[in-house]
Amino acid sequence: MDRHAPDAAAIEALAQRAIDRIPDALRAHLDGIVFRVEEFADEEALAALGIEDAWELSGLYEGRPLTERSIWESGDLPPRIRLFRRPLLEEWVDTGVALDDLIAHVIIHEIGHHFGFSDEDIDAINRGRD
Repeated sequence: MDRHAPDAAAIEALAQRAIDRIPDALRAHLDGIVFRVEEFADEEALAALGIEDAWELSGLYEGRPLTERSIWESGDLPPRIRLFRRPLLEEWVDTGVALDDLIAHVIIHEIGHHFGFSDEDIDAINRGRD
């Protein structure tokens, strides 16, 4: 039995599988998003969100949502979704949720921000699915 914590490459592979399951019509709008796996969020990201404990953030969308883009604007960095490996693994252990399901949940949440949904919108959608 493998008892080692999945490394960044394994987390990235699970994230890619979650992305591959997104319907083509939606996945077409994900071109250009940079996906990264890091150990923890950096101090700048935490401060911007008002989060003091890096263990509390498992994923982050950074960029201009599709709903706020204009053909007249240029020069923005590409949007990116960052997954934070250590908080994800902690949540995996604490909740007992399958790691692939947890990562898919976080990826879909962050992609929701790319489409312009707020945390409250995403929470309401999730409550409707339960």
